Amino acid sequence: MEILSTFSTIIFYENENNGISANKINFVNTMTSKSVQVVKSPIFSTSEDLATTLRIQSVIMKSVHDFLYKKDIIQLMPVILSPITDPLNHPVHKAEIEYLGQNLQLTKSMIFHKQIAIAQLDVTGLYIVSPNVRLESGAKYLTSDKHLLEFSQVDIELRYGSSEDFLSLLEEMIGFTFSKVLAECKDELDKLKVDLRVPSLPFKRFTSHELLDKYGNNFETIISSIERDPFWIMDFEREFYDKEDPSRKGHYLNYDLVYPEGFGEGLSGGERDFQYEILLRKLTERNQSPEDFSYYLELARSEKLIPSAGGGLGVERLVRFITKKKRISEITPFPKKLGEKILI
Repeated sequence: MEILSTFSTIIFYENENNGISANKINFVNTMTSKSVQVVKSPIFSTSEDLATTLRIQSVIMKSVHDFLYKKDIIQLMPVILSPITDPLNHPVHKAEIEYLGQNLQLTKSMIFHKQIAIAQLDVTGLYIVSPNVRLESGAKYLTSDKHLLEFSQVDIELRYGSSEDFLSLLEEMIGFTFSKVLAECKDELDKLKVDLRVPSLPFKRFTSHELLDKYGNNFETIISSIERDPFWIMDFEREFYDKEDPSRKGHYLNYDLVYPEGFGEGLSGGERDFQYEILLRKLTERNQSPEDFSYYLELARSEKLIPSAGGGLGVERLVRFITKKKRISEITPFPKKLGEKILI
């Protein structure tokens, strides 16, 4: 077996004699503008201790499912294609297809589907283990250790929920999950040399405004390297669907969960605006076309949306934090990262 290492990823390939291929191709590494030799037909990309990491991931996901089941929060299956998806608060390349004359996008998140579903279902809350595709653009993602083009998140929404409801739920779920990993993955944690502990509750809270004043634009990276437990950053101006504080224009009832030790943001969420006039105003303020969200806006105009709160917890980022892996590509067999050629 010959192994070719590219971008710190080990890739196995086939040949005629023993199932390993030496067919290689050259492409330009967009991070360095240098020609890099890669394999033509990879089967599997891996990192040391991947199986151990994935065993821990299995316990993490079972814990999440068990916790949400006990809270009477029902599971929906994911939506992969949709005429609308999360516009995000930063530019990405389009990921869409045309089918029967209709443009369909790969979902960047299920934010709109969550809002619509939670308004129609008489349930406490809902969640989806949602695969998302975000074809990131921008130089900062080229060297990021926490971004993948394709990832999954546990996307939760609480019917008539508030920010306080959601933050309390997430803190309890994180504590429960860490306790289960500690109880069931002692050998795996020892093998990875991870000294894991259950975070102290409740998590600290900061506002984006106070951190910006203290640390400047790079405040998330700085405060993440300082703190020793997960914490919340509150009040960001971003997507039009996050609820604006009715008593303080320009402030928002939203939040990010940030991991300590430099691991960075692991969840984004917020309360949701649901009233037609407010959503329309905020789209206009952000120079976004209401036509792009016409069905969603029609539901709002018809008063078929309701108050809710939720957020999306990145699975790979949670696993990376618990296993203390340096790069997010080390905890998934088929990582797809900006600046790297996608081979399979």
